[in-house]
Amino acid sequence: MPLSHAQLWKAIDGLARHEGISVSALARRAGLDATSFNPSKRFGPGEPPRPRWPSTESLTRILAATGLSLGEFAALARDAVERPSTVPMLGMAQAGQDGFFDDAGLPVGDGWEQTELPRPRDSLLSLRITGDSMAPLYREGDRVIVDREAAEVRKGDRVVVRTTGGETLAKEVATLTARSVILASINPAYPPRTLPRADIVWMGRILWVSQ
Repeated sequence: MPLSHAQLWKAIDGLARHEGISVSALARRAGLDATSFNPSKRFGPGEPPRPRWPSTESLTRILAATGLSLGEFAALARDAVERPSTVPMLGMAQAGQDGFFDDAGLPVGDGWEQTELPRPRDSLLSLRITGDSMAPLYREGDRVIVDREAAEVRKGDRVVVRTTGGETLAKEVATLTARSVILASINPAYPPRTLPRADIVWMGRILWVSQ
């Protein structure tokens, strides 16, 4: 059975995850350009966009670099299934009523609103919360998913900030100016912090938190 364009690219993504690295790092390990497997390289111009397939040479190189056989890679490709990008959303009043769930505890019927889930991409990372400056919103040990390349951060957003001094801070944006950012903690025991823009390496919006 021939492999689809989506299956091949999903297999490459899965191989990178198996190795514990990004697709860019996988490309570099194989001696390829770091952007070889970037999402932007998977479709060409046109309407609709024209699919671009990974070359035989690039596949051979990543198999050699990871020690994976062609058969194992083919199994990865065939098993590659798109993760759900949304889940049904229920109002709290509805969730408390009978008739909205089946015997397995799943929502029944059609027409549910949907909640968007973070889709895997190179700009996402996961961090573990330490300390209590954001309690009770975020607790010690909670994990957050952050998008370092999210759209413009706005006042009120919960963010993770990486500073030139090596700090990684989970805060709420209180004020934004062209020259500085004021970061607030949820816990009132911690005063706001003002950071010059020049001291910020990146600032990403928190998309999801484990509870």
